[in-house]
Amino acid sequence: MAEVLRASKPLPRAFYERSALLVARELVGKVLVHRTAFGVACGRIVETEAYRGPKDLAAHTANGRRTPRNEAMWGEAGRAYVFQLYGVHWAFNAVTGFLGEPHAVLVRALEPVAPFELSEARRGMSAERRELMNGPGKLCAALGIGAETYGVDLCGTSALTIVEGLPRARVARSARINVAYAGEWAKRLWRYYEAGNRWVSVKPRD
Repeated sequence: MAEVLRASKPLPRAFYERSALLVARELVGKVLVHRTAFGVACGRIVETEAYRGPKDLAAHTANGRRTPRNEAMWGEAGRAYVFQLYGVHWAFNAVTGFLGEPHAVLVRALEPVAPFELSEARRGMSAERRELMNGPGKLCAALGIGAETYGVDLCGTSALTIVEGLPRARVARSARINVAYAGEWAKRLWRYYEAGNRWVSVKPRD
């Protein structure tokens, strides 16, 4: 995998300028990379969720809501949209679609990819542990993703990028997690994950 990362360029903007559903599925297997002054940390994407406001009541842009917090979702595709969960943990999204179309894909879980040292130190556990990156807040903590990455261009030369990975197994679908407040929209099968992967956050994993 180290050779793949060295040879890979960031995914082009055209990859993100498509339906959030298609991007969410195709991000499974790609690798999220964050380079900082402390070193490189990365993980292979194994679980995502699509959010398609303003109609999607589970999205932060539901009903056309536009605030300083979600402004990145209204911008160009291929930008990072990060927000805090419960005011404590950060979550990472890739903006999709076109300008003024507030769609994004949440990355829910990563499979650890070498080098592991920085992620292990940040999380205080071995890369063998499922819990290292198997949730939005956990993966951001492991990769050092926070407020400073809000709105960065994933397609350029920024420290935060997504690159090609290795072949993936079957991609399965389910309803999204923790969005019961969205009513009928909570039933949409807009969560995508690599079937059988042990780093997927919650069941079903098969």
